[in-house]
Amino acid sequence: MRKRVRRQHKEPIQLDLFIPYEHDYEFKVIVTNKKGRTARSVVAFHEGRGSQESIFAELKSQCHMDAIPVKTRVGNQICLLSALLAQNLGRELQMTVHRPQRGTTAKRSPCWIFNKIETIRNRWMRRAGRLIHPGNHSILSINVNAGIEEEMRRYLDALQPV
Repeated sequence: MRKRVRRQHKEPIQLDLFIPYEHDYEFKVIVTNKKGRTARSVVAFHEGRGSQESIFAELKSQCHMDAIPVKTRVGNQICLLSALLAQNLGRELQMTVHRPQRGTTAKRSPCWIFNKIETIRNRWMRRAGRLIHPGNHSILSINVNAGIEEEMRRYLDALQPV
């Protein structure tokens, strides 16, 4: 693909020879076996990889896939699989409860706008609470939040048929 772009000169500018922009072409070469109707649709498909890369970035930052936790191969495989399962479970729960917010696009954007795992963790798990012991039973007491309670009920109701 060839596209005309404006490029700014990065050379030192002389006062009598001021040329801030120069028109050039930018070239993009994509080798693929995708059968597209036009070159533009193939380029749009290729440029849609950003949403997939954001999934990997979330896995690295929120599910700790960027670390090697143990010395053995099997332990690391189990850790990797548990991180992937946690990511997939979070996405699957959101897909079960919410309807798709948008249709399919040429750039392969997801149909759902997903909350990140960090958002879910902060909203549900990292909450101020107090451990109380009435009648020799330990109970975690957390303040009432109607929004969180309603959201959790929606998820539990969606999982009842399963």
